[in-house]
Amino acid sequence: MNKGKAAFVEPMLCLAVTKLPGGQEWQYELKLDGYRALGIKSSGKVQLRSRNNKDFALRYQAIARALDRLPNETVIDGEVVAFDESGRPSFNRLQNYGSSTVPIFYYVFDLLMYSGRDVRSEPLEVRRQMMEAQVLSKLDEPIRYSPALESSLADLVRSVREQKFEGLIAKRRDSRYESGDRSGAWLKMRVNQGQEFVIGGYTPGPRNFDALIFGYYEGDKLTYVGRTRNGFTPAVREQLFKRFRELHISQCPFANLPEGKSGRWGVELTAAKMKECRWLTPRLVGQFEYADWTPDNHLRHSRFVALREDKPAREVHREI
Repeated sequence: MNKGKAAFVEPMLCLAVTKLPGGQEWQYELKLDGYRALGIKSSGKVQLRSRNNKDFALRYQAIARALDRLPNETVIDGEVVAFDESGRPSFNRLQNYGSSTVPIFYYVFDLLMYSGRDVRSEPLEVRRQMMEAQVLSKLDEPIRYSPALESSLADLVRSVREQKFEGLIAKRRDSRYESGDRSGAWLKMRVNQGQEFVIGGYTPGPRNFDALIFGYYEGDKLTYVGRTRNGFTPAVREQLFKRFRELHISQCPFANLPEGKSGRWGVELTAAKMKECRWLTPRLVGQFEYADWTPDNHLRHSRFVALREDKPAREVHREI
């Protein structure tokens, strides 16, 4: 980011943990299940960019129009979110935005540049105070503030679990904004189980496919973790199958296949079962929910939610 000129920078990233720290030095926010996005205004022109610098402005025009009131040469960080009927963030609704009238919102949680001044080296608390006073006061719906949650960590975890939200974010109050880094100054914990996985194949069905085959990367190796036939409407199956057509390959992309005899969980992919499979270039990333991990690194009761267009396949790793 040049001095005085607002531009895209890589967003700061959260480190996935299984337990969040307590203490006054930490601030907690709700983990929203949406698309990370930077709002930018430079030379009087507004941009809305995804975490991997794709244009979101045409897709989410209501948000882009609302950002027109940003101060010039300003950059903010936030999450594009859609909600279901019960008021919970719904990635499926967001991913299918455009085919429905579901309202979307942009929840802002950080300020990177204000009126030409790069503020990433300022403490988080200072950046957020500036953002509230100087930026958010000028913006209206569908722009919203992502507030710090005022309660004990134990109460927050209990509330998130009961309300079936995705999880919590913890940020050091004195943390600077480390573009592109996952330093541990920002942490994320999933309370209700789910994450992104890479789609590497499928089993054929009568019209298109029966089940997806998916996993995550360990270094350069794609590791198989499960199959699912849950979470698909007929329309979603058709849309996915169209994406598969240009991705077919002859060799299995998973490094840990074939597996031995099926164990007690019944999700192992043996050599015999693999004869039914069709393999894909591991490029598509999907959001999945699941009940638990088995001791042998498979998922129990998994369910497809939606494709993710904002995360490269090579960045998908096991989070817990």
